[in-house]
Amino acid sequence: MFRMTGKGVFRVTRIEVAKKGIISDECKEAALYEGISPERLAHDIAQGVTVIPKNMNHDIKPIGIGRGLRTKVNVNIGTSKDRVSFDEEMEKLDVSIKFGADAVMDLSTGGPIKDMRRLLLRKSPIPVGTVPIYEAAVRAVDAHKIIAKMTPDDIFNVIEEHAEEGVDFVTVHCGLTRKAVERLKDEGRVLDIVSRGGSFLLEWMIYNDKENPFYEHYDRLLEIAKKYDVTLSLGDGLRPGCLEDATDRSQIEELLTIGELRDKALEEGVQTIIEGPGHVPLNQVELNIKIQKEICKGAPFYVLGPLVTDIAMGYDHIAAAIGGAIAGAAGADFLCYVTPAEHIRLPNIEDVKEGLIALKIAAHAADIAKGILGAIELDRKMARCRKNLDWNGQIALSLDPDKVRKWRAEVPPTEDEVCSMCGEFCAIRTVEKALKKKG
Repeated sequence: MFRMTGKGVFRVTRIEVAKKGIISDECKEAALYEGISPERLAHDIAQGVTVIPKNMNHDIKPIGIGRGLRTKVNVNIGTSKDRVSFDEEMEKLDVSIKFGADAVMDLSTGGPIKDMRRLLLRKSPIPVGTVPIYEAAVRAVDAHKIIAKMTPDDIFNVIEEHAEEGVDFVTVHCGLTRKAVERLKDEGRVLDIVSRGGSFLLEWMIYNDKENPFYEHYDRLLEIAKKYDVTLSLGDGLRPGCLEDATDRSQIEELLTIGELRDKALEEGVQTIIEGPGHVPLNQVELNIKIQKEICKGAPFYVLGPLVTDIAMGYDHIAAAIGGAIAGAAGADFLCYVTPAEHIRLPNIEDVKEGLIALKIAAHAADIAKGILGAIELDRKMARCRKNLDWNGQIALSLDPDKVRKWRAEVPPTEDEVCSMCGEFCAIRTVEKALKKKG
């Protein structure tokens, strides 16, 4: 939709449309997928508690992220200086789509970054996110040998490029202010900053003795986001990178600023997601969600896991799934996958698959706990298939049918088609026969 102003014709943003009480076609489509009324979805978009991350220049199916909707899962892919293969990254995208990813982020830091992003935008049927500060930093290093030499114009020019090309949501670390940095110094941490984008900005701020450009020029950021209806994912540059740093004053300082910026974005008609931790002890996961939801007035919450232990190297997808299930049940709306390769190396295709499925399990478990419409129906169907020893039905309902089918093929055929674990002593068959005999 568009509006006329003294400066010309501008597109009306999703929030502005919803505030006028207009139910757009994309709102109807996203609501139908969730099994809710489009009026309810439009109301929540207007309130800033739900978003539809879809750039006006990107032709994808609209999905909703936020209050009362299915917990969504994001996958990260991208090239690095030491590993550049578009074919491999596109295969990761294909695997992500096959196993149910709801969004994908391009975190490329090496090779032809722009070409990678444009290819992903052409190929992806789901929302695409980026972290523009990565490309701005790479350009600065190429030109000046140091990140701190980039200018605010360099940063915002990259953001404008991403938005114009069709990126649906961008991570911007707006809450990492000079005040927050002083808090970090005074408090002391084991791992000061583990956010790559946060570290780039910290270096820039200290080297130049200036405020974070994302914070100082926030109006400029909103102007770009509004122009293309890009969703801002307000990044957590001070997210805890280990359990010992979780829920500290530095983290909360940044969150308070992010909450204020979220309110300003809503006033301007710009959608926002709030990013969260990180590494969090099991007993603090629910607390973190409740704090964020309170400070940010119910805005959609996007969490990295969170990981509930620091020693799960090689199995961090499991640590993240545990935290993700609890976070989702407590109200987190969007889970970023974590692969087994986290903290070790760039993930390969199998790592992407394993990480995604682990977090899909967490999201589904959370949806059941939250009472999301229809979430438990698949589990009910699975139970009945198991009751009937319907192996084809069980395979079809599983998250990885190929794996189940392969493993099942390794079981020697039996008359009753029981599993090899119990064989003739199958509990389901034993009880079924006993109950029939008693009757």
